[in-house]
Amino acid sequence: MKNILMAAVTIFMLLSGAVRAADKIRIGVPQQVVHWMVFPLAQQKGFFKEEGFDAEIVRITGPSGRSALVSGDIDYYTTIAFIVQSAILGLPVKVVAAYVTCPPFVVMSRPEFKSAQDLKGKTMGIGAPPGSSPDVIAKLSLRHLGVNPDKDVKFVYLNSHERTFLALEQGLYAVGLIPPPFDFQGKKLGFNSLVRADEILTYPEDGLIATVKKIKEKPDEVKRVIRAGIKANRYIRSQREGTIQFLMEWQKVNRETATANYDSAVRVFNDDGAPPDAGLRLIIDEAKKTAKVEREIPLNEIADLSILREAQKELGIRPK
Repeated sequence: MKNILMAAVTIFMLLSGAVRAADKIRIGVPQQVVHWMVFPLAQQKGFFKEEGFDAEIVRITGPSGRSALVSGDIDYYTTIAFIVQSAILGLPVKVVAAYVTCPPFVVMSRPEFKSAQDLKGKTMGIGAPPGSSPDVIAKLSLRHLGVNPDKDVKFVYLNSHERTFLALEQGLYAVGLIPPPFDFQGKKLGFNSLVRADEILTYPEDGLIATVKKIKEKPDEVKRVIRAGIKANRYIRSQREGTIQFLMEWQKVNRETATANYDSAVRVFNDDGAPPDAGLRLIIDEAKKTAKVEREIPLNEIADLSILREAQKELGIRPK
């Protein structure tokens, strides 16, 4: 009996030790918008626990996220384009994975503006600051439509995609850059979908960024975080109902809105965690313009994908 008791105590201590051994990490996510759901979903669905983590998702944006990453207040950040702007100026960070090919933004106009040519001389609303990813995507989309963003259209920058949609609904602007689920709501109001950004370009905005120090000192941790993200993407792509339920809880929205979010965005989540070269190059080129940098910047100065390749191999993924 004594031996059985000692064995039971030993097993309990081992199990307790395993729980205590979970590595605590903090990951910064900028917004509760559908294309940023990868790591919040990974947390809820247990993919971080599978990889041995006690993960905390921290909502933090822009300069605050950058500062927190460099100081160690967070372990990883997820906004690729903003961080790349700093990386080309010498910030010791690198992209190690990307989970979205392009944010699912839609250039949407009011009912009376049926074509891109109708937008000339009009005003476009964008729910983010100048130089941000939505700003870049909006202007690239306009160029695709044959509209010169530097001459043909005026821009108003707001701090909210919801405010942009409401202003469009009120007729304050002719056109706006709209993310899900506002594209769904716009269709019900008779708005025109002029172009979907993810159908014309790659711009891998949502991913994983780590400091060079973290990559060198804790490559196994980085690999496990990458794997958790890939598992989350696989879930998003294959489990429609489960993901809709997650969106209802995470965004605190009804089923109709969550379903619209999912159906508009599911195609932008990749299955391997790899940033497309062309999309990463586009982000670098746009960052160079913002930072007024003229020198050539190789991809490996901005991204280290060696750990991603290890994670892909372990998950049975062949690099494309």
